[in-house]
Amino acid sequence: MTATALQAFNDAIRNPGNPDHLMVIKDVPRRIRIYHGATLIADSTSALRVLEIGKSFYDPVFYLPEADLKTGLEPVDRSTHCPIKGDASYVAVDGTEIGWVYRTPIPMANRLTAHYAFWPAKVRVVEGE
Repeated sequence: MTATALQAFNDAIRNPGNPDHLMVIKDVPRRIRIYHGATLIADSTSALRVLEIGKSFYDPVFYLPEADLKTGLEPVDRSTHCPIKGDASYVAVDGTEIGWVYRTPIPMANRLTAHYAFWPAKVRVVEGE
């Protein structure tokens, strides 16, 4: 039995072309704040946490709704495609790329629509009060 066959992954979103590539989207039951330096980027009590297994087991990522952004983000001329999420657009603050967003994810990842994720090495995440 592989780890991805465990009951915990029964409701996982799976890549149709590779069932071992999957993600689980979970509600976060506490406040999440994202800072870039001293600047508050986002403050949310409606964040999602994405746990993903693909080529490796990726670090969990918080996704915060666009409505909870506290500062403007600049678009970056770059995009990538994920077979279980769709096309990501990237964003920056003061010219530094800090995260990404799925504006129109593929249907199985609709919960991520207009939710922003951030590179952990480029922001500070505060979880809880």
